[in-house]
Amino acid sequence: MSMITTDILVSGGGVAGLTAAAAFGSAGFSVTCVDPAPPVTDADATGSDLRTTAFLQPARRLLERAGLWAALAPHAAALQIMRIVDAGGNSQDARLIEDFDAADISEAPFGWNLPNWLLRREILARLEALPNVVFLPGVATGQVITRETGARVLLSDGRMVAARLLIAADGRASNIRTQLGIGVRTWRYGQKALVFAVSHPVPHENVSTEIHRSGGPFTLVPLPDLAGKPRSAVVWMDTGPRIKALQALPQDRFEAEILARSAHLFGPMRLLTRRDAWPIISQHANALTAQRTALIAEAAHVVPPIGAQGLNMSLADMTCLLDLALDAPDALGSAGMLARYQRGRMRDIRARVLGIDLLNRASMAENPLLRDLRHYGLKTLHDIAPVRKLLMRTGLGAT
Repeated sequence: MSMITTDILVSGGGVAGLTAAAAFGSAGFSVTCVDPAPPVTDADATGSDLRTTAFLQPARRLLERAGLWAALAPHAAALQIMRIVDAGGNSQDARLIEDFDAADISEAPFGWNLPNWLLRREILARLEALPNVVFLPGVATGQVITRETGARVLLSDGRMVAARLLIAADGRASNIRTQLGIGVRTWRYGQKALVFAVSHPVPHENVSTEIHRSGGPFTLVPLPDLAGKPRSAVVWMDTGPRIKALQALPQDRFEAEILARSAHLFGPMRLLTRRDAWPIISQHANALTAQRTALIAEAAHVVPPIGAQGLNMSLADMTCLLDLALDAPDALGSAGMLARYQRGRMRDIRARVLGIDLLNRASMAENPLLRDLRHYGLKTLHDIAPVRKLLMRTGLGAT
């Protein structure tokens, strides 16, 4: 049996797993990264991920450390303002619009938005430039055996990997988490998210707009203009049956629906991509570590796509783990290092999962009284300056 010996084995080749491989590889560790599905790096290819990711300020610092930001920056759309719109009144138009401007707390924007398929393309290019990183697409992790001295993982191609640290970035149904007996707590909403991109005549002006009515938020995140036309990525959350019905509509009727759901803020919208649907849950693992193993990203936590928290929580996991590894390279994967990782991340993860769960339930509200409560709550959070600034800093992970 062929043996691969490495400092770190990353199981999972999504955006989080690939970024972890780039970050630890750039820090000088030997890394092997595996994923059963080869990454799709073309927007028009079958299976491409049309979602976008907003990288908040702390995430950019990790991307710089991973040698990724210089390649990503030309494709990024800055997010200067987070605009929250309440459209829960009797009409389909906005009844309250509140802007949370990054200038209140920082000279930099809140973050930068990038398509997921493009992220995979650029991260793969970075991995190819790192001689100490090996990426094995089309290869899955099988049986995991851990000892005090390291982890051994059987791969689907018959090879064995011996690693000092195993990083589980293998998603919300993590095989590694299951094998190691780590349970999860899960909340289900009966929701799905419909993701697609649109062009529109009214410029977005680097404003991310989150519109609340019922069923869940409708969020437009800026993309760079295309041929002089403003573009946005859209995440539309609603009940499963409603999303299924929207997917089935012909394009002209669907465009009429998104015009209405966008509260007419951007003018008539033209659909630019296919419509993909994703299930919505909240989830967190009961523990973030096992012997020689650390859980990150959706293996550790899953949240609805509200407030750009999902992948940014994942990058906070990586930052914590990377800092611990660099502080004591000889203790990589040790019980002491992993205990510090657990302490450093679990409280923040649980607080954010619960907070986003509450925000999602508030956005789903159909009862007019609950909508009015949401309306006045939003106004209060915005109008009291110290509260507004604290909320923004918390969203960035700065508190």
